[in-house]
Amino acid sequence: MRNAPHILLNTPDIEIWPGGLLRARSSDDARVLARASHVLRRKRDGRYLAAQLRGGLMPLVNRLADEPGIDFALTALDALRTQPSRIPPPGGSLPLLQLHLHLQQLDLDADAYAAQTGLPLVAEPAHLHLAGFDRYRRPLWLTTAAARGWQRMQQAAAIDGVALDAISGYRSHDYQLGIFERKLARGLSVDEILTVNAAPGYSEHHGGDALDISTPGEPPAEESFEHTAGFAWLQQHAARFGFHMSYPRDNPHGIVYEPWHWCYRRAEASL
Repeated sequence: MRNAPHILLNTPDIEIWPGGLLRARSSDDARVLARASHVLRRKRDGRYLAAQLRGGLMPLVNRLADEPGIDFALTALDALRTQPSRIPPPGGSLPLLQLHLHLQQLDLDADAYAAQTGLPLVAEPAHLHLAGFDRYRRPLWLTTAAARGWQRMQQAAAIDGVALDAISGYRSHDYQLGIFERKLARGLSVDEILTVNAAPGYSEHHGGDALDISTPGEPPAEESFEHTAGFAWLQQHAARFGFHMSYPRDNPHGIVYEPWHWCYRRAEASL
């Protein structure tokens, strides 16, 4: 696959990252990650599971063979390295079985939630493209089309003297579940969390087409973004690049006003 080093391959339990992008958490990590062509990362908690080195696969956890989804991930890694034609084409997505298990963990009725909010279930892409880096120098993962749209839009804004920052892009179902688990541990109820966070599986970020945008000096994900030159530029030009603000004031989904949240729609991109 063209640009294969910049592809994140997604499996239900494990992400396969290209080498050189993950932050080392210890000196031992640093030595291994510096030599890795790819790293297997557990989606549930971000734990590094194994690194693909020139001499072979190096486990980074005990009993790697017992990790859920490891066989699937290793098959995908082998395809990524040796048979790129076997990589799912753009637009491919993962099955939703894992997601339904997450919703059961939260005792959340998916049908009732969907009916109440009008939000559809969003599957995770089978792979994502590196769209650059966000404000915090973290890799920004989007679908291939959304990544190209974002890069073109950011460049066009810069030409007009407007700086746009990405705050975040793709988020997995597991990441969203982690938000709920942490808030539940602090004593909040699921209903309380749902007033500010979409249920796992219902965030546009899961599909890799949505990103949160800000501008230098502006705090992330704050309503005050609507008063910036960046927001004014997006209102006037974003649609040309396929991006639309998903949650305006009084939106039918009951989601708070989010002037920072923009989603790419392939059919509406003109550039």
